[in-house]
Amino acid sequence: MHCWLEVGDQSLMGADMDVEWAPNVDKPKNGFDVTLHTEDAAQARRWFDALKEGGKVGMDFAETFWSPGYGSLTDRFGVPWMVNTIPGPDWKPAQSG
Repeated sequence: MHCWLEVGDQSLMGADMDVEWAPNVDKPKNGFDVTLHTEDAAQARRWFDALKEGGKVGMDFAETFWSPGYGSLTDRFGVPWMVNTIPGPDWKPAQSG
C-alpha cells in the first residue's frame, strides 16, 4: 500500500513495507525524519509541543544558527520529527556572550 498526502505546500509519501523488502524498517529512527517547515516560529513551537506529548525530545525547540526555532523529537508512536522555522530575509541569530 502506498500513500501520498499533501498538506499545504508540503507532501508526505508512505509505503507499507515488510522487513523482507526493507530491512530494519521495524526498528526506531530507520534513517528518516518527518520534517515540518513554517515561517511562523509560534506555529512551529505549537507543532513541536503537540508532537512531544508522550514522546521523547532529541533537541528542545530553540533558536539555532540556521533558524529562529528548531527542535527534534520522536513522538509517542516512534515517529521521528524535525520542526523547523524558515528564517525571514532580515533574520540573524542572536549573538552569544
